[in-house]
Amino acid sequence: MRAEQLTNPVAYHGEGPVWSPAWGGLRWVDMLTGDILSLGADGSISRRNVGKIAAAIRPRRAGGAVIALERGFALEDADGTLRALPEIWSDPSIRMNDGGCDPQGRFYCGSMEYKQKQGAASLYRLDPDGAVTTVLQNVTISNGIDWSPDGSLAYYVDTAAERIDVFDYDAERGLTSRRVLVSIPKEFGRPDGLTVDSGGGVWVAMARGGAVRRYTLKGELDEVIEVAASKVTACTFGGPLLDDLFITTSREGIEPGDDPLAGSLFVAKPGVRGMPVREFAG
Repeated sequence: MRAEQLTNPVAYHGEGPVWSPAWGGLRWVDMLTGDILSLGADGSISRRNVGKIAAAIRPRRAGGAVIALERGFALEDADGTLRALPEIWSDPSIRMNDGGCDPQGRFYCGSMEYKQKQGAASLYRLDPDGAVTTVLQNVTISNGIDWSPDGSLAYYVDTAAERIDVFDYDAERGLTSRRVLVSIPKEFGRPDGLTVDSGGGVWVAMARGGAVRRYTLKGELDEVIEVAASKVTACTFGGPLLDDLFITTSREGIEPGDDPLAGSLFVAKPGVRGMPVREFAG
């Protein structure tokens, strides 16, 4: 299967697509410019700058959004007002990178060192009351995280480890019993953002691999969607029936004239449906 190009190259480092009817469809981030992009019903694209970095975004149950910034979080109210929460750290060499909400509506987001220093990053959890907990340490490039349809499993990528991990999950204990779902050979690229479909399949974007790959609960590859850009960063299901797979791409580090569609948004119809986005409860 091959994805279709949906937009021109509109992002420098497109990431983190999220579909929510609450905000009228698809949003994603141009992470390193600090912009949140929105796709209009007519195909138009609007931008909103929220700071130096816009790492990840999820809708809030009360309206608006929760946003991961360079060194912490911000809350967007239903009227568009943006309120930054206290920074989690002060080290300017480390930034937020990717995240998602658990079944209880807590927002998990992980970091990375700008130069990708090994073990310098962590995975954090923002609770609805504003409390922040460090969930994992000694991470290098904290990337995609999502939960199984029944909420009993969580899938997670530390890109530098070149694999997808799976945790047991419950509301009280959080992430436990970490193990490897699948290790991905270097020749297929580097695992980046991921999403889980309604059947429990795990779809992972392959940076430097020009593809999205689906793995079963047993870690078996059963679908590959080719993308006409090398640095595929993230994917999510959306559309009225949640049967469109939206795919973001990046131009970061690519020379002018090379990889001409890099930075575009792509879409595919893989024949399965996703799950409604889990909203932040704060």
